[in-house]
Amino acid sequence: MNQPWNGHDTQVLVVAAIGIAIVVLLIVWAKMHAFLALSIGALFVGIASGIALDKVTTSYENGVGGVLGYVGVLIALGAMLGKLLADSGGADKIVDTLLHGRPATLPWKMALIAGIIGIPMFFEIGLVLLIPVVMLAVHRSKGPAMLLGIPALAGLSVLHGFIPPHPGPLAAIGILHANVGVTLAFGLLIAVPTVIIAGPLFGRLAARLVPIGAAGAGLAVTVGAGGNAQNSELPVSGAQPASPRRGDPRGGDAPLAKAQDPDATRSPSFAWTLVTLLSPLVLMLIKAGADIWMDKGDPLRPLLDFIGDPVFALLVAVLLAMVTFGTRVGFSASVLTKKIGQSLLPIVGVMLIVGAGGGFKQVLVDGGTGTAIAKIAVAASLSALVLGWIIAVLIRLATGSATVATVTAAGIIAPVATGLPPAQIALVVLAIGAGSLFFSHVNDAGFWLVKEYFGLTVGQTIKTWSVMETLISIVGFVLTLLLAAVV
Repeated sequence: MNQPWNGHDTQVLVVAAIGIAIVVLLIVWAKMHAFLALSIGALFVGIASGIALDKVTTSYENGVGGVLGYVGVLIALGAMLGKLLADSGGADKIVDTLLHGRPATLPWKMALIAGIIGIPMFFEIGLVLLIPVVMLAVHRSKGPAMLLGIPALAGLSVLHGFIPPHPGPLAAIGILHANVGVTLAFGLLIAVPTVIIAGPLFGRLAARLVPIGAAGAGLAVTVGAGGNAQNSELPVSGAQPASPRRGDPRGGDAPLAKAQDPDATRSPSFAWTLVTLLSPLVLMLIKAGADIWMDKGDPLRPLLDFIGDPVFALLVAVLLAMVTFGTRVGFSASVLTKKIGQSLLPIVGVMLIVGAGGGFKQVLVDGGTGTAIAKIAVAASLSALVLGWIIAVLIRLATGSATVATVTAAGIIAPVATGLPPAQIALVVLAIGAGSLFFSHVNDAGFWLVKEYFGLTVGQTIKTWSVMETLISIVGFVLTLLLAAVV
């Protein structure tokens, strides 16, 4: 990285800025799907950066294949696990077991439930699962909605940004060639205090800033107009928005919607639900421990590396779920096959976005953008941690997508991170993940989901959800810097 600055470095930086602007405009202004926007931006960057015309599409395709070849399998396995968890009633069992006790403990339990359910599920799916539970708990306690809503949202969001097997962290791990187990271990260390600060603690302030009760689409899903939910049992947590009764725009006294599939004749036990969900994390953490404490020549290392590989760990979890969330609750083999197939449909868009992000990354690298940014970072004495967080923040603010921000930022700073030890590369992944969560606003679908589910105004959503996301980003980044100072 001692090469002098040249005209091509200036050219590729300008081209990269224009390429990112094209992606942002296509997503935000033209309302184009992120996959198409990233593909168009990638081809523009490749051509304008000086890559030979006959090599531009090859560069893009290599980037797509390089990311999806690893990340795509994990996203698919995670979706299968999440689908079986929801349809078997496993999510309901977690909620029903934990939401008992003193009202003062509810915000902390809500954060814990969100963390557990958020392990295998995308943010939007986890939100749909938890909203009925949050609203019924608020309805019963007669307290402010944000006191319980913010902890649930914080738990889901932190998992989404920091912890594999979520798409963003996995994509960054693949691009930067980080160790999954080490990243997971550090991610958990950072995630727990971040959830506490941005969840139950900030939830108290948010409840004072926006002192509303149960309202919005979430209440319509959970509580009938007759108010009879006060004496009902906790709802099954994966309720989808239920259609109101004909002729009654308020929804009448329709019963609470249930997530458990009608084909399920039993519910999984709480213990087996936890075992199934936590099994991949345990296997990956075993590998992380082996990476840290065992010598590479130890005869057990190959076995531990194999069982702790995310593909194997998640595959084991899915196979276990086919029993604990499948045959043991009454699903037949044909029903299980159908559910596995259904789980893949909603993730096609996510996988395409992640793949296109990998393609965009590759043309940046092949065109020389990464090298130019690495020269700037060296000259300005900016570490990969700081640079990754800043770039992710800027792309997040522009596009509204945490996944796009993570994939793009990881590709841009990949040359800067080259040669770092495994622990530092894992922390770079987490710094990028923290930046990707910064200040969600009107260009983020999550912003509107929260607004409508909780019945908030735009201003109230900014005061609560947007501030919470910013708090997660800053706290996560600070904790990452502190961890980097000691490892």
